[in-house]
Amino acid sequence: METIANEGTGRRPGLVIRHAGVADVDAYSAFARRVASETFAAQNDPENFALYLAETFGPAQQAREVTDATGSVLLAEAAGELAGYAYLRAVPAPECVEGERPIEIARFYVAAEWHGRGLARALMAATAAEGTRLGARTLWLGVWERNPRAIAFYAKCGFRDVGSHRFMVGTDAQNDRLMAADVDAVVRRTSHPSA
Repeated sequence: METIANEGTGRRPGLVIRHAGVADVDAYSAFARRVASETFAAQNDPENFALYLAETFGPAQQAREVTDATGSVLLAEAAGELAGYAYLRAVPAPECVEGERPIEIARFYVAAEWHGRGLARALMAATAAEGTRLGARTLWLGVWERNPRAIAFYAKCGFRDVGSHRFMVGTDAQNDRLMAADVDAVVRRTSHPSA
């Protein structure tokens, strides 16, 4: 699959960001399930979280994501291992997202062992560039209101809080903050270390 970014120096040794393909489905699905579990399982009811995992992750679900012509899955590999991913999809944006030609960042994860090492910033830069390639002018996402680290990261990347919506984890209705940003602003903020 096409390589989006390749950085072999600094705090991101051997970082490759590339499009996922059909051959990646099993590894992508297992990784996505693992990082979601590591990030949120302890803060959720086990039965509801198991339902969420079953509905969201599995080879069939990730195969649909990888082959969706209106969206894209980017995989970040560091030192030859999956370290993060971003999943963009073209779905109708909520009314509070006012930007032109919006696309959703449906999921954006970096494995905990890569936090604070610049990988998330590089992946967000690649995600914004991919949004541009898909014709978007606005990026939007939902982030759990009880995830301050992620909220702060998105704000640093140029996203602003524009509203909220319900996000179902099994039968548990949770509140997500909706955040949106101009694609070009995200590119500027994430592509230059001094930005």
